[in-house]
Amino acid sequence: MQLHNFNSGPSILPQEVLEKAAAAIHNFNNTGLSILEIGHRTSHFVEVVKEAQTIVKRLMDIGDDYEVLFLQGGATMQFMQVPMNLLDENGLAAICDNGVWGNKAVKEASLFGPVKVVSDTADKKHTYINKALDIPSNATYLHITTNNTVEGTQWHSYPQTSALLVGDMSSDIFCRPTNFKAFDLMYAGAQKNMGAAGVTMVVVKKEILGKTNRKIPAILDYRKHIEAGSLLNTPPVFSIYVSLLTLRWIEAQGGLAAMEKLNLAKSNLLYNTIDSLSAFHCPIAKEDRSIMNAVFFLTDASKEEAFLALCKTEGMIGVKGYRTVGGIRVSMYNALPYSSVEAFCNLMKSFAEKI
Repeated sequence: MQLHNFNSGPSILPQEVLEKAAAAIHNFNNTGLSILEIGHRTSHFVEVVKEAQTIVKRLMDIGDDYEVLFLQGGATMQFMQVPMNLLDENGLAAICDNGVWGNKAVKEASLFGPVKVVSDTADKKHTYINKALDIPSNATYLHITTNNTVEGTQWHSYPQTSALLVGDMSSDIFCRPTNFKAFDLMYAGAQKNMGAAGVTMVVVKKEILGKTNRKIPAILDYRKHIEAGSLLNTPPVFSIYVSLLTLRWIEAQGGLAAMEKLNLAKSNLLYNTIDSLSAFHCPIAKEDRSIMNAVFFLTDASKEEAFLALCKTEGMIGVKGYRTVGGIRVSMYNALPYSSVEAFCNLMKSFAEKI
């Protein structure tokens, strides 16, 4: 039976990435050593980091005023590392709370200074993006979650602000061409769209750092990581290598324009199918629906268990909704083939005909 991997993260990876990563475990670049064994300060691995950084800048169309870092701790670490590095004594953090991850960003930032929630969509269970933001004039930065993995919403255009713009791009990084230059700092856990779990990419404009008098532990100071070339301590070597392989794959497929074409085709097929079947409904505002994570429900909630059982039988992996939201969630990251979404839509139609 063919499996269709709709996991929300760690998520599906391209088959050729898996094959090359597996080969490198046995013999990395004909060194006779495993990628798991090489020294992280050797030229072998330094070249991996530099190439990955170069491809990121190329895909984002950004220059050397930005630095690309590969860190640990996940996006969750960034909820506190961002305010620790950016939030000055006289400013505040303006944050959009559009769901689980935005709410966590609010809680962590409040440990380092005042926070103003400039968008809270809990009134409609986070089924839309509120774009009318009242950003205080003394805001040091505005933080948005560009794609809300749990709730199924996505920013399709970014807010204008005189404050620094910070983006948690964990679940839609590199899914489409976008204006990355609008952001002063971006971060993304790799495990959804650009690699394996264990590494977090941070892209930061260097000129915004060092503006606070706060004493920052070295391991949490972006400037220290920049000085050390992402080698301040032993990095997650294998995860970074898998990210490099994934970045190469994205470029080989045609870059972000090709990713967008495929992702729009997949998401349009799924949403059109949902909207055409009375057995299912998607409460997310159409203009804010995510092309990465579709969240929807059965009209008759009592049928959900039967549908999930059918999905399991038919090899549809990872479609149960997040524990606080419920329903169905289909994640359609870059590496997911169109044929998997076709198979899922056919299953939905078949189920709808029988109930």
